[in-house]
Amino acid sequence: MEKQTQIFGIRAIIEAINSEETLDKVFLQKGLHGELYSELETLIRTNSINLSYVPVEKLNRLTKGNHQGAVAQISPIAFHDLETLVLNVMESGKTPLFLLLDQLSDVRNFGAIIRTAECTGVNGIIIQKKGGAPVNGDTIKTSAGAVFKIPICKVDHIKDAVFHMQASGIKVIAATEKTDDTLYDVSFTEPCAIIMGSEDRGINPSILKVVDAKAKLPLLGEIESLNVSVACGAFLYEAVRQRLLK
Repeated sequence: MEKQTQIFGIRAIIEAINSEETLDKVFLQKGLHGELYSELETLIRTNSINLSYVPVEKLNRLTKGNHQGAVAQISPIAFHDLETLVLNVMESGKTPLFLLLDQLSDVRNFGAIIRTAECTGVNGIIIQKKGGAPVNGDTIKTSAGAVFKIPICKVDHIKDAVFHMQASGIKVIAATEKTDDTLYDVSFTEPCAIIMGSEDRGINPSILKVVDAKAKLPLLGEIESLNVSVACGAFLYEAVRQRLLK
């Protein structure tokens, strides 16, 4: 069941953070000051919670209550610990297949990817704490409920997850056009993690420098790229195809 996804008021949000409630994002009114407001800002930064400073009109649209200049979006799911998840999958005897999303921003793309990931047996999805799409009502709806069936982890930086995968014996494959190899030239039969980039920038260049392999989709038309959720589906089902034939 989907739980309440929004709270408002400075004290209420402070209490939520102190109670270890999982907050996806906090909106604070621009230009506010005061002891409680400063306390909330400090808590948000200490806990690496996604934060945006917005005009009061934005907050008024988000809630009809007395928001006191602060509105928070609560995640409807509990996030998993990356190290524990990887260890459990490795010990299960399954051939790991993970998905890393480098600051994907569109919630509908995010939801569609979660749905495809669940259908293709992905063991877990890793996202960054800041800069990516939240898990909200639109994500849940587009995922057709798959968001409740697949583990999702949050990390400070996607590169942290890359290094942890590699240290765990999991090959990291970047889906990028910056290579001569297509996804049909790369093996997905061994333990692996696929990285998909953001809609506008793709995968961060600093991450591309540390991956184990790169692969692209062959594009035969005039348009130079696919929607990221469609591209992700192609990569995941190529992994499924290879593993079924193994």
